[in-house]
Amino acid sequence: MAQRSAAPAQPQADAVALRAVTVGEPAWRRWLPRVLPVLVLLALWEVCARRANLEEMPGLAAIGAALITILGNADDVAGILASLGRMAAGFALGLAIAVPTGLAMGRSPAFARLVNPLTTLVYPVPKAALMPILMLWFGIGDLSKILVIFLGVSLPLLYHSYQGAVAVDDKLVWSARAMGMRGPARLARVILPASLPDVLLGCRVGIAMALITMISSEMIARQEGAGELLFNALDMAVYPEVYAMILLIALLGLLLDVGFERLRRRLVRWSDTLHGEAT
Repeated sequence: MAQRSAAPAQPQADAVALRAVTVGEPAWRRWLPRVLPVLVLLALWEVCARRANLEEMPGLAAIGAALITILGNADDVAGILASLGRMAAGFALGLAIAVPTGLAMGRSPAFARLVNPLTTLVYPVPKAALMPILMLWFGIGDLSKILVIFLGVSLPLLYHSYQGAVAVDDKLVWSARAMGMRGPARLARVILPASLPDVLLGCRVGIAMALITMISSEMIARQEGAGELLFNALDMAVYPEVYAMILLIALLGLLLDVGFERLRRRLVRWSDTLHGEAT
């Protein structure tokens, strides 16, 4: 009996020991494998830029100076913040519509059969290709861009919410029904919390899609924003600013992804714990 009770505790002990080794490890050893490929890429870029000596391939110093200039310009910063605002609005609209729809599809096969043909039709269409139609209907202002971002984030949110709802234990739903909980209440208080790990995974993918569609929409409807700054610099052949904007967009995407991943781990720490115990 002693051996049988000690066996399940062994993976937990190994996990604790591994965590202790990781915590005691120097910080540079943990970060070096992540930073080294980027440093190598930047070094290769600088070597190629100096050897090619082309206006279209500026060096890192020129790109860095252009980035500082952009961040020091109040109008440019205001345009970038406006882009992030449109991105947040489109993402919030996707959360409000796509997540409940996906959860309902996961718990209702009849509703899933009704919605699936629409998602199959929209899925292969590049969302930026819908921008001219939305511009005809809603003009070239913020609304058309927000709707394109909404369309871009909806499919990953819908899919992962659907997968999470399908995986919910039926006993939880039966218990909620036995307690007299109706459909919308079950969706909000039982299915959504149980599906939260999958929903948050869809949110992480949706953030990347929101950034992509935000830049694409602003390249088409060029009034203000990060996409307009990028293409304006390209039209004027100010190539350091082009690469500086690309670098800035990449850094924004990285910061959003890292920040959301930390938030996700806090929100679904219970899921990671249960997964570790099951393993």
